[in-house]
Amino acid sequence: MGKGDANSNKALSREELPAVLQHRFEKHMHRHEGLDWKEIEAKLQGNPAKLESLHQMEQTGGEPDVVWYDEKEGGYVFVDCAAESPAGRRSVCYDRKALESRKKYKPENSAVDMAEEMGIDILTEEAYRALQQIGEFDLKTSSWVQTPADIRERGGALFCDRRFGHVFVYHSGAESYYGARGFRGSLIV
Repeated sequence: MGKGDANSNKALSREELPAVLQHRFEKHMHRHEGLDWKEIEAKLQGNPAKLESLHQMEQTGGEPDVVWYDEKEGGYVFVDCAAESPAGRRSVCYDRKALESRKKYKPENSAVDMAEEMGIDILTEEAYRALQQIGEFDLKTSSWVQTPADIRERGGALFCDRRFGHVFVYHSGAESYYGARGFRGSLIV
């Protein structure tokens, strides 16, 4: 595996991150045809908070990469592009309410809380499906996605994966958690 595409035993320093991101960008040009790394790098240099969020995405196994430019927001969208749901963000329930509702065997955290702490957004179902258009992700794992309020109010939450060549969306109790379910995030820079 190439530099920056695998979780190594060595922690990545913040100073090393831009080079890792550039290497991944250049290695996977099919994810962001027509985008220029120099423009992205310039935006990153002027935004230490976004670099910190990207560092956390990287440290938790997300392998963030630029996947598109958001015209409405005027920024480049980084998304977790690890083959499977980021290893450092698995075994979490959906949100704080779900975490607090568990009486026994509570997970350490929730997807919504982790994303907020990292300064990223959990992918919507639409963004998850768009990501799957540029590669095949979550062939063995699954990822929580943003859940509509009416589903969440009834105790449920949504997650997605890719099986049999198709992307599936499922529902589960928001308080559930599994070793193979995490979440993917996005960040606009």
